[in-house]
Amino acid sequence: MQFKDYYAAMGVAPDASADEIKRTRRKLARKFHPDLNKDPKAAERMKEINEAYEVLGDPEKRAAYDKLRAGHRAGEEFRPPPGWDEGFEFSGGRPGADGTDFSDFFEALFGDMQRRRGGRGGRTGREQGREFAARGEDHHARIAIDLEDAFTGAKRQIALHAPEWDEGGHVRTRERVIEVAIPKGVHEGQRLRLPGLGMPGLGSGPAGDLYLEVQFHPHALYRLDGTDLSLDLPVTPWEAALGANVPVPTPGGTVEMTIPPNSENGRKLRLRGRGLPGATPGDLFVVLQVVLPDATSAKAQDLYKTMARELAFDPRKHLHA
Repeated sequence: MQFKDYYAAMGVAPDASADEIKRTRRKLARKFHPDLNKDPKAAERMKEINEAYEVLGDPEKRAAYDKLRAGHRAGEEFRPPPGWDEGFEFSGGRPGADGTDFSDFFEALFGDMQRRRGGRGGRTGREQGREFAARGEDHHARIAIDLEDAFTGAKRQIALHAPEWDEGGHVRTRERVIEVAIPKGVHEGQRLRLPGLGMPGLGSGPAGDLYLEVQFHPHALYRLDGTDLSLDLPVTPWEAALGANVPVPTPGGTVEMTIPPNSENGRKLRLRGRGLPGATPGDLFVVLQVVLPDATSAKAQDLYKTMARELAFDPRKHLHA
């Protein structure tokens, strides 16, 4: 998948105002709309323009895209980096809801964001006597927390960025800091609902809600797979060969684990229930990494020479068959 430069697609500068982008889109539509231009390539060009406008004409998508665009060039091989949209608030309806078929690039950036919203998007209104009331839009954002918070629960202050148009039609970002209660046992991908922290309502209508999708920061020790964790555990050759009881760090504290004799490098051992907590806790998989002592001292060299002389060991014998 290649990175798309939406500004180049529309022929506008990166600092173009909302009005400039809107005027340019109208101008391009008159030139390339399939009803007006019978060139076989016009329909594809119009699709490209519509996709670019979907992003650049929306302050939320444009702010997130601009942050990403700073480190990429058009046409280069691209995959969205993890957490690229972390902390951005998004609202509104689903792009492409009118049947527009957008590219894989757009889908990779914004399709997942739209799907994870789920609930209500636009405002709904009703007459209450003479007063009009409309519920505010729900907002959605992705946040990253520490893995340890899932084991203990926590209260965290999180900064969110809500892009919007300024008076000159340029994107500005309004930051707000909220306190979030992280429940014990939260899983990656889980959505936390904060009632009333979305868009304010109109009239006496209630405010929308804020939904936070949880991700975890990369951890120095553990890898996450659903509710299971994996840990690389360095062991000595004699611990692997003879078996041993060794201490293993877990998010819930250090435990002692038995290494069976004749364990090979890469062997995976399971500590049940030591993964993420929950109704059915995950497991912790310990992957043995056999570490060889260096041979820089004369004594170490003599020991290695003794092993080479007295152990009938050929790790490559299967290659000689």
